[in-house]
Amino acid sequence: MEFKHKPVLLNECIEGLKINPNGIYVDGTLGGAGHSKKILENLNINGKLIGIDRDNEALIAAKENLKQFKNVIYVHDNHDNIKEILNNLGIEMVDGILLDLGVSSYQLDERNRGFSYLGENDLDMRMDQSQELTAKQIVNKYSEEELAKIIWEYGEERFSKNIAKNICNYRKNKEIKSTKELVEIIEKSIPKSKQKDGHPAKRTFQAIRIEVNNEIKPLYNTVKNCIECLNVGGRLCVITFHSLEDRAVKNAYIEAQGKCTCPSDFPYCICGAKSLGKIINKKPIIASKQEQEENTRAKSAKLRVFEKTND
Repeated sequence: MEFKHKPVLLNECIEGLKINPNGIYVDGTLGGAGHSKKILENLNINGKLIGIDRDNEALIAAKENLKQFKNVIYVHDNHDNIKEILNNLGIEMVDGILLDLGVSSYQLDERNRGFSYLGENDLDMRMDQSQELTAKQIVNKYSEEELAKIIWEYGEERFSKNIAKNICNYRKNKEIKSTKELVEIIEKSIPKSKQKDGHPAKRTFQAIRIEVNNEIKPLYNTVKNCIECLNVGGRLCVITFHSLEDRAVKNAYIEAQGKCTCPSDFPYCICGAKSLGKIINKKPIIASKQEQEENTRAKSAKLRVFEKTND
């Protein structure tokens, strides 16, 4: 299966990983396997890739896309469990990890999963089809205050209160079952004059998806765990698409890099500060103008790179 959406910041990720042909690498968000394919092309027969995805359907599609490669281990799990995953595989450390956060190319292409605000599909949005919480439950069960909060915090939608109020008014008479119904409610909640910056439902759909899949809360610890799983010289590359994601990654990197608080005239450190490595790019790497024009998903993408070093 070929995907319509190209992997974001592909060359920048490969450069950021600084791939050792004999190394072990992890794609913690396998998705359409676009990044993984490029990683594998840079590995030799002794190198290995571990592809992780919580979406079993995406794993099946990825296996088809990567069928020419024999040095891939596929894992149906959440990258938040990176330490347990590697332990179960009998692997202590790896040479690089990539996390491409947010919705994957596979999920965007599979309209019936409810991630897209285009068309009419069930309100699902689960990356892992085995979990219970769905977008339909959030839209129909959350209170007006809860809905307004997540739409504002996770979607940065300025009309969040109005959207939440109209969702609750609508569901008094009828359960909201489809993406089309939700889109129509959102469109009526935002003044026409303010519907110029992309699709009016984009931010709300993003917010509900983040809540369904608990994408933000564990991220800080996940980043720290990934760094701890790297060999010395190994690198972690994280692509974010939301300010809350980017902030969590940035803060985790800063803490992992550590900072000595001893006076500058001390001959050696006595404060006990420990460093796991160094931040490679102080400012996030963004997509080129050409990539942003060719791939709308790249417009909000930010890449941060961290390298594990000796303390």
